[in-house]
Amino acid sequence: MGGAFWIRHTWRKFRGRFDGLRLVPLLDYARYQEKTISGKNFRFLGGMESLTDEDTLWVRNRELTIPVALHKAHAYMLPQPESGDFFAPFDPGQELPRRVHWGKISTINEGAKVFIGGRLELIDDRLTFVSTKEEPLLIIFYDGPDSSLTVRAIRAGRHTNEYWNRLTPYALALGISSQLLIALSYMQRPAFRLSAITAFAAAFGPLFPLVPPGVLFTVICGRLWWRARIYRAYRDLVRLPLKYIPPDKDEGSLPDNERYGYIRYAVLPPWVAEAKFPLTPPGVIPRKHEVWYVYGTLPEKNQEHPGGDELDTLLLKPDDPFATYGAIPGDPKILARRYTVHAYVLEILSCILMAAGIGLNCLFVAMILFFLL
Repeated sequence: MGGAFWIRHTWRKFRGRFDGLRLVPLLDYARYQEKTISGKNFRFLGGMESLTDEDTLWVRNRELTIPVALHKAHAYMLPQPESGDFFAPFDPGQELPRRVHWGKISTINEGAKVFIGGRLELIDDRLTFVSTKEEPLLIIFYDGPDSSLTVRAIRAGRHTNEYWNRLTPYALALGISSQLLIALSYMQRPAFRLSAITAFAAAFGPLFPLVPPGVLFTVICGRLWWRARIYRAYRDLVRLPLKYIPPDKDEGSLPDNERYGYIRYAVLPPWVAEAKFPLTPPGVIPRKHEVWYVYGTLPEKNQEHPGGDELDTLLLKPDDPFATYGAIPGDPKILARRYTVHAYVLEILSCILMAAGIGLNCLFVAMILFFLL
């Protein structure tokens, strides 16, 4: 159980770190020439060029080549979707990021796309991305369009099954061994027959969810947990544009000072379909009395329409590939709360069903052991 909470905490930190880095500027040639950028956080997108001294990664784009100190950095590999469609409807069984030890980065092909986020420091007269104790570098290797990275990282940055992790086999072995020892020590004592039966049943407890008749509850539990994971991903996705907009405001600005906001539409206008506007979450439509919130770069300031109103105009695609450009089926704040409630309800139902299945199998096994012993 402790491992499950640790795994969930780890992936929550990954999502939070990535989401926070969306607010820092993208490093380009103009910023690189400034003398005051040392000690500040930046994002950088490029391709892997080489690895030197086993701990310095060189990343290059059209404007710059930047060294990255891998010591204490957190590196991940974001796999390609099985369908090959980077904007396909969300499948929680796909795209689990894989942690990459910095010593094994040399096995990655040259030219692989890479995202770097973190502190930029002047080392040996050269600006270098470095990790600090409080803020380790975040490195993500990926493929596909840059504009797909945010959605894929946020929705996939969660463990498929938190309760099966690298600590689980050791915990199972320790638990089974200890219960068997207790049961064997009580076997020769008639007065402790019930204790021996209980210890035997507990020793094989980890198998209870996988054997009939309780396995039916396990199957249903897995489906509900799967849906809860989707709702948690939906919650995080609809919150993405709120990062750039102050509370109770209709618009804000991106790190490159682009004017960013939304326009409300009761019905999506034709230009949205023609532009193949991404829908977030995919396949979801507004409820009755709710409207579409379409996010993107707003046109020049219009005093008659300061933003948020329904306008017959085009929203532009942000230059920043990390900014949400798409339509959300309702107010993101309301949707986030709704998806959170849905996820918690499904998780509680899953736990109840799992406990019911285990309890049923415990009763079944206890009856068998009672007659055998």
